Amino acid sequence: MQVFKLKSKLLRIVDVILGLIYPERCVFCDRVIWQTDDFVCPGCKGSLSLVKEPYCMKCGKQIDKEAQELCGDCERKQHYFDRGFTLCCYNDPVRESMYRLKYKNRQRYALYYGRKISEVLGERVKELKAEALIPIPLHEDRYRKRGYNQAELLAGEVGRIMNIPVRTDILKRVKNTQAQKTQDAEARRANLKNAFQICANDVKLSTAILIDDIYTTGSTVDEAARALKEAGVDQVYVVTVVAGSV
Repeated sequence: MQVFKLKSKLLRIVDVILGLIYPERCVFCDRVIWQTDDFVCPGCKGSLSLVKEPYCMKCGKQIDKEAQELCGDCERKQHYFDRGFTLCCYNDPVRESMYRLKYKNRQRYALYYGRKISEVLGERVKELKAEALIPIPLHEDRYRKRGYNQAELLAGEVGRIMNIPVRTDILKRVKNTQAQKTQDAEARRANLKNAFQICANDVKLSTAILIDDIYTTGSTVDEAARALKEAGVDQVYVVTVVAGSV
């Protein structure tokens, strides 16, 4: 018992030391915060604008009119995925946070967003009874350059909290697509055509959830959902951190 207490005390000391060397940073303003059990500084507590009703019944994006069931994008086109859910709206603090998560090695931001997804969308996710979370994969060239996949980090935290297996062995990105943010909807669809390939011999899933950081027009998750459905997955849902125009 004494040995266990000593080990626990040493682990706490190590954690404090690591916190001093690599302090936590606020996910919204990126300032150093010394409370290691939090990810948001006091000044940024209200920065996360959660999606509220009314929201699109297809992609989950927040919309303006209560009588409206679908957003403009979903009214104009059909999606391969069955339904999408998103955590928050695309305001400036979230925009900057997503940029640092993807391009500035702020990998720990994914822990915060994964926990918020589990907290806010957890009940809806449970109702889907998904057998796996599948993060949208990066092309190997981009993964090598970046060193990590933010969607995989998000999926890992959601899966850990909600006890859902994360499968990275099913879907592969075989096309190194151009950056999507400067393209219109039609160009995005063309850019992503045949971008994903099934790499598992037999996909024994009836329901899966695709995890990604940002949803805009849905072109990326649509192409991934198409590949999964062609492989025999009956229902494909989508969960993202943020949805909105970029």
